[in-house]
Amino acid sequence: QEEKKQLTLKVEELERKLETTSAQNIEFLQVIAKREESIHQCQLRLEEKTRECSSLARQLEMAIEDAKKQVEQTRERATSRERAAQSKVLDLETQLSRSKTELNQLRRNKDDAEHRYESRLQDLKDQLEQSESTKRSMKNYVQFLKSSYATVF
Repeated sequence: QEEKKQLTLKVEELERKLETTSAQNIEFLQVIAKREESIHQCQLRLEEKTRECSSLARQLEMAIEDAKKQVEQTRERATSRERAAQSKVLDLETQLSRSKTELNQLRRNKDDAEHRYESRLQDLKDQLEQSESTKRSMKNYVQFLKSSYATVF
């Protein structure tokens, strides 16, 4: 009986241990289930984030391509404007050169005309002076004739 009692105590103790172990197993299974659910949720979020990253990467690549195209277009426009500006500068320089040449020619013509007019003015002054001198001589001669006629008559 003593042995039976001890065995019964052992059985009861083992049953308690079994219950405790079963309860622990249930808790562990619940923890494992929660962790598996958490892992599953994390995998779903990871997949979603991966898709989002892929989408963002494609958008970034498209934005980079667009930016490259815009930069190239801007560069082409700037090059075109620069060429147009250089062409305009060359045209303006050519016009300036022609204008300077014309200006120099006009100055020479003006100087020549002034020289001719001054020469002509001097000639006219000389002729006027000669005419004045002739007029004085004629006046004196007329005066002489008047006094001679007055003396004679």
